[in-house]
Amino acid sequence: MKQFAYLFLFLLIACSKKEQDLTAQQIIDKTMHYSGADQVANAAIKFRFRTKEYTAVRKQGVFELSKQYFTADSLKVKEVLSNTGYTRFINNNAVPVVDSLIADSANAINSVHYFSVLPFGLNSAAVQKKLLKSTRIKGKEYYKLEIRFSEQGGGEDFEDVFLYWIGKESFLIDYLAYSYHTNGGGMRFRAVKNQNWTAGIRFVDYDNYKPMTPSIKFNTIDAAFRNKELKKVSEINLEAIEVELLF
Repeated sequence: MKQFAYLFLFLLIACSKKEQDLTAQQIIDKTMHYSGADQVANAAIKFRFRTKEYTAVRKQGVFELSKQYFTADSLKVKEVLSNTGYTRFINNNAVPVVDSLIADSANAINSVHYFSVLPFGLNSAAVQKKLLKSTRIKGKEYYKLEIRFSEQGGGEDFEDVFLYWIGKESFLIDYLAYSYHTNGGGMRFRAVKNQNWTAGIRFVDYDNYKPMTPSIKFNTIDAAFRNKELKKVSEINLEAIEVELLF
């Protein structure tokens, strides 16, 4: 009996040590694998979000991210962000864009595409990962990671801070939050409500929340969610998803 107790204690310590030995990088790598996001680097992905059609083609480091829609007067607009910069087309003709608007327009395209294929992108050179204290949400254990970006290569919003809650058993992202500085700044918390596996890649829809009071701290926003101190402000739904893997 004593030997069994020692064995149980040894296994408990071993499992605990194994969990502690996982680094933020290892957790992200597992998340990439289990979500199929490691395939995004060589894929053509199309989806609809809020009446606009988005297309992303990525292959061996070359990318083209686009947004297409029709204006109220039936003009066809296509905005393209690629390795070479930002271009806008109206009825298939490239048109000039005021320099002061290019950064915001490019960022709007990149933001939708960035969130659509998470955790893809979390291994880019500008990403700074930090493993925080594990937490529990709705009875489930999560790794909690903080993501920051270096100024070089981190884009226009490199000062934004992200938090990710990754299931300890599934290694999938179920919740995320971000603190942003544009348009007066603020915080958002997203909870996955649906998942759609297409060509082995996980795509998700979110309920989108914001704090009810300004006293809520960003690093404890998960506690605010548990305590029902967040207000749902929108839904993030991806529709008509199509994926072609490029080899």
